[in-house]
Amino acid sequence: MARLFKAAEVNAAMREQLSAAVQELQAKGIRPTLAIVRVGERPDDLAYERGAMRRCEETGVAVERFLLPADVSQDKLLAVIDEINGDPCYNGCLIFRPLPRTIDEEAVRQRLSPAKDIDCITDGSMVGVFANLPNGFPSCVVQACLEILDHYQVDLTGKRVTVVGRSLVVGKPLAMLLLARNATVTVCHTRTKDMEECCRQAEVLVVAAGRAGLIGAEHLSPGQIVIDVGINFDEEGKMLGDVRFEEAEAIVEGITPVPGGVGAVTTMVLVKQVVEAARRQNGLC
Repeated sequence: MARLFKAAEVNAAMREQLSAAVQELQAKGIRPTLAIVRVGERPDDLAYERGAMRRCEETGVAVERFLLPADVSQDKLLAVIDEINGDPCYNGCLIFRPLPRTIDEEAVRQRLSPAKDIDCITDGSMVGVFANLPNGFPSCVVQACLEILDHYQVDLTGKRVTVVGRSLVVGKPLAMLLLARNATVTVCHTRTKDMEECCRQAEVLVVAAGRAGLIGAEHLSPGQIVIDVGINFDEEGKMLGDVRFEEAEAIVEGITPVPGGVGAVTTMVLVKQVVEAARRQNGLC
């Protein structure tokens, strides 16, 4: 039976560390602050916003919301981003996407300063990830994978790691960060030939393909660590990962559950990256 790599344990440890870090900053007269920009009232945006605000409250990070109507003009939205960029009180900014079709999302993404981009939506942040430079931050979901591996003391040095998925949101940037940890990384996708064997050879398997139940017993080997990034829903509204959990649990050494795994760590990572942004912007790191 596999060990479950649960978000609750990771979040508890991160909460303690972040609360201490925030107190240290406050003692220097610095209040880490997150700016949230939301256009309209999409239910998934509202749910994530509530989670992010709860994590901020738990750790002492301030939040200011910029709530705009769904029919907001592009000029108004860009003006809000300019305000956030120019105000040193705001250390990090979360912009909910997708935006309405009337908005040029590319223009909005690139308007945000990479220094305040805590979820890797700008090209500047992506360059930082691929070039291993302190420009912006990785996406929260990518960093959540690493936080889980770190918490459960999975040493990546020299490990064979397979990433299933090649998106710019998770697969490609995660592969770069794993390489920076001295892992030997293979990236697979839905057109990879003999993907089963490629996955079986991995010591750590990260699945971010966005297809429910894509990975099953035929892809797995004893002793593996499996990080399931997938968030899918069946016809009854039940949340499912990209890995067939019951099959995997009987084979591998450790696995993240869905729900209660990677997705549940992302809001705590969001807070961590706001705190780190505050440190950087005040010359403390």
